[in-house]
Amino acid sequence: MKKPRTRLPRLVGLNPPAFLALLYLGLVLLGALLLWLPFSSIRQLTVMESLFTSMSAVTVTGLVVIDTGADLTVGGQIVVAALIQLGGLGLMTFAALVLSALGIQIGIGGSAILREEVNQTSLTSLGRLVRIIFAVAIMAEAAGALLLMIVFVPDLGWGEGTWAAIFHSISAFNNAGFAFWPDSLSGWVGHPIVAIGVPAMFVLGGLGFVVLADIVEKRSWRRLSLHTKLMLVGSLALSVWGIITFAALEWTNPGTLGEMTLWDKIAASIFQGLTPRTAGFNTVDIGAMHDSTSLMVISLMLIGGGSTSTAGGIKVTTAIVLILATIAFFRRRKSLHAFGRSIGVEEVMKVMALTTVSIFTVMVGIFLCTLTHDGDFLDLSFEVASAFGTVGLSRGATGLLGPFEQAVIMVIMFFGRVGPLTLGFFLATRSKPRVAYPAGQVYLG
Repeated sequence: MKKPRTRLPRLVGLNPPAFLALLYLGLVLLGALLLWLPFSSIRQLTVMESLFTSMSAVTVTGLVVIDTGADLTVGGQIVVAALIQLGGLGLMTFAALVLSALGIQIGIGGSAILREEVNQTSLTSLGRLVRIIFAVAIMAEAAGALLLMIVFVPDLGWGEGTWAAIFHSISAFNNAGFAFWPDSLSGWVGHPIVAIGVPAMFVLGGLGFVVLADIVEKRSWRRLSLHTKLMLVGSLALSVWGIITFAALEWTNPGTLGEMTLWDKIAASIFQGLTPRTAGFNTVDIGAMHDSTSLMVISLMLIGGGSTSTAGGIKVTTAIVLILATIAFFRRRKSLHAFGRSIGVEEVMKVMALTTVSIFTVMVGIFLCTLTHDGDFLDLSFEVASAFGTVGLSRGATGLLGPFEQAVIMVIMFFGRVGPLTLGFFLATRSKPRVAYPAGQVYLG
């Protein structure tokens, strides 16, 4: 007789986004405790350093106030890698896979939370998506680790080089940006595997698991979903724009590309044109970039990657829908169309809400940081944008921030990972209006 599957108790009292936010907050606190313990660090970390590092790892950001390679022991680095993996792929995703293996059903409440985490509108096919997420992650990270061993083992030896390859593969695929060296991967700026292989990993992780699953199943451009087509076209356009613009702006800058060979310039431009899409690694000095380049990078950091991915930002599809809505307005159209499909009003309203909350969050973050810190305005704005986009690139301001500014950055990192709309979902309820009001006129613009 087939053994009946056990069902988890039903979750009550909290809606899925609220419960999901609390799960991530709990992981941050647990990670901070583990990093604060003596086994994790060579020197005793302060409570703020432990908390900031844990928050940055769980939100797969990569902003640091310590030297990951010098200040942490191998045990501490393993803790950071585990936090990156859990935060990048998702707590409920891990829980669903483990419970499924144990024959335990997560029930409607747990499925609803999982649906919020992977940004789905339906409870169906969640199990299949979870399996795809893990299969892609394991294969990509294993392949990345093997490739990076070619880079690190000759320089660091078998033991240290192998661990460095595993750690940076996890960090790259999850778009975390944590590295063992203060200058990130600048020491290997011209290495083909670093220049091409590492960006390939964080671009793959940033596309989104729904997109990857769609590509694997459909294998035909005509059969791909609208979301997948928008993500692929939008990601390609942003990638080309980032690479060409970075190269054009920094080609003669002696602080970045100016003193490099031709191949190193091309390799660094490819890397730095792709990394603002929430990856956080760098192969040039970010603080030496021109102001114009920094503004370009800020725009890419705020856009981010794809939904149901390891990336942050408002997401590529959000930016595309905003552009389509603007074009439709100027063409006097009342509906949006792309690739032979229409985009509904509800999606446009969600995009507007997400963008509004995101802009508000970034502006408040910049204001609070400048309120108590008299540093360079561009550096602080860059820091806040990097935190919100869960990128991890920095112009050098992170280590100069005081406890208050670091707390602000941590809150913004948390919002950037869990989602700006989560706060709105805490109080949001769906209900039919009892009263219909007559239409009014508002003069806009």
